[in-house]
Amino acid sequence: MTSDLSLTVLGCATPYATVDNPCSGYLVSSGDTRIWVDAGSGTLAQLQRYTRLDELDAVWISHLHADHTADLLTAYYALLYADVRRAAPLPLYGPPGIADRLADFLTNTDERSPVEAAFEVRELHDGHRAHVGALTLTSRAVAHGMPAFAVRVEAGGRSLVYSGDTAPCHGLTRLAEECDVLLCEAESDRAPSDDEQVHHTPEDAGDTAGAARAGRLIVTHVGRFLTPRQAVTRPAARFDGPVAYAEPGSTFTVGRAGHHQ
Repeated sequence: MTSDLSLTVLGCATPYATVDNPCSGYLVSSGDTRIWVDAGSGTLAQLQRYTRLDELDAVWISHLHADHTADLLTAYYALLYADVRRAAPLPLYGPPGIADRLADFLTNTDERSPVEAAFEVRELHDGHRAHVGALTLTSRAVAHGMPAFAVRVEAGGRSLVYSGDTAPCHGLTRLAEECDVLLCEAESDRAPSDDEQVHHTPEDAGDTAGAARAGRLIVTHVGRFLTPRQAVTRPAARFDGPVAYAEPGSTFTVGRAGHHQ
């Protein structure tokens, strides 16, 4: 495997998967280090096109909505009751309470399901930092109306920032400062007029990328009332750099402008 920092899009649909696009999930890798970032419905199947659960170094979860976490449930069965063999539980970075949330669904008797036998749970907090193989992960709290995080992944002088789900906020902009690639959600056609904003519009994504001086913007988590084309063209009025759509199945090499397959 190449030592480049790379991003593979497993899926980016919201709030439910389509026939050709799972919910949110990404494989981030550098050298032999592989991290599954968000685990929405359908992403475990796509993950296996590129790697196995026993080859993963960690899982990182932005927040506890089902379109970002649902495949952790079947990953649990794979890790404990199927053909996957690991020497130790799979490290799982996620919001506070993630282990109990999984156990609430997985437990079917008076005895709590052994979530910690499958996952080595490490709860995130604002400013959390972790070294996973060749990668350094820095997490910041963001604005989604619930505990939610963005992450900056760094390796070999390259940097990728993933917004998770969030409204525009200082935490994300600061985390993304001068990153090579900003993978930013653009769920909303327009900001709500009378409710709390919890997502980006395409224009917001352009503003965040511009304010952070990101090298490149990749829009993801595009909502049902937008087309991928709109999600790419609308930020261009706010951001001078290249803009792409997180097409399911595509791989982007971070730090090589315009390079994807």
